[in-house]
Amino acid sequence: MRTLPGPGAPTRRRILVLNAGSSSLKASVVEAGTALARSSVGWGADASRAGGRAATVRQVIGELSGQAGSPAAVGHRIVHGGAEFVEPAAVDDGVIDRLRRVSRLAPLHNPVAVETLEAARSALPSVPHVVTFDTAFHAALPEHQRRYPVPERWAADWGIRRFGFHGLSVEWATRRAAELLGEPADGLRIVVAHLGSGCSVTAVHGGRSVATSMGMTPLEGLMMGTRAGSIDPGVIVELLRAGRLTPDELADVLDHDSGLLAIGGTADVAELERRASAGEPRALLALEMFAARAAAGIAAAATALERIDAIAFTGGIGENAGRTRTAILQRLGTLGVEAPTTGDLSEDAVVSRPGARIAVLRIESREDLVIAGHVERSLATT
Repeated sequence: MRTLPGPGAPTRRRILVLNAGSSSLKASVVEAGTALARSSVGWGADASRAGGRAATVRQVIGELSGQAGSPAAVGHRIVHGGAEFVEPAAVDDGVIDRLRRVSRLAPLHNPVAVETLEAARSALPSVPHVVTFDTAFHAALPEHQRRYPVPERWAADWGIRRFGFHGLSVEWATRRAAELLGEPADGLRIVVAHLGSGCSVTAVHGGRSVATSMGMTPLEGLMMGTRAGSIDPGVIVELLRAGRLTPDELADVLDHDSGLLAIGGTADVAELERRASAGEPRALLALEMFAARAAAGIAAAATALERIDAIAFTGGIGENAGRTRTAILQRLGTLGVEAPTTGDLSEDAVVSRPGARIAVLRIESREDLVIAGHVERSLATT
């Protein structure tokens, strides 16, 4: 079994962490397991359509360096590492070329992350840069979870398989849940629901991912901000066969114009909750669909575990949208989950009642601390 270090494991170096996500750039300077300075810049619901990203990266680096001093290394989050990146990697031009080759599998994320990486290398050329991967946490998925029920040639010759994502967030949530519950992380059986612009559910046993909802790309699984999540593949076949959309147009709609945005008119859950409170039908429908699909994803992940010790909610929605979190939990009574009445929270907490058979937690996603730890260990072995 994989052993996870504890939360906030100390780092000797001062490490700048750049986390380029699908809707924002989050940055922090980490030293000794603590963030000395943090910054977050919103890129809208879809970072791939935002302009001026490289200038934003340079500005954030300048601001954080002014607040916390010059970094000794830079760590980057990359969503998709493909089959070849299963560990952190020191960055050179060859690594960037390899990252570009898998960018088509994560078009909302990898191109933005590569642009961020290039801007950071230009701004800080004399320090090492290390890339870490969301897919790496899922690299040892059991074969029955990794494979799709398609012809052998698809897997063997074409590389069609499940990769899984949000691994850095899931790794942190697992560690932090163990700390909050006073349990060893390696013995915890937990379902982590990362709900944000992108959404996924992962079952973790012994510090390992044993099932996850996202697949070969970050499109599969739950309903998301602008992504459809899983839909009947026959719909895609029919649209292409009828010539209603080209493959590129279809990919664009499923990535950019679907999900909460398509149903509720916005990908902002806080706005949807406000409108739903006023009885606005589109907002009510969007949140009902979102909660139903998230609950179904959690229930599906639970089947990969012998028992469920805890469900952890993280990501922007999981952390901050109390109404939506409760709506999801209310659908899980058949699993023995009691829906807490706790609303919006600003701190990590166990929100279930003491003694509940399945603990429910709200955990802030701290991918920066996980990335910094991986950078530290990577540099120590080179």
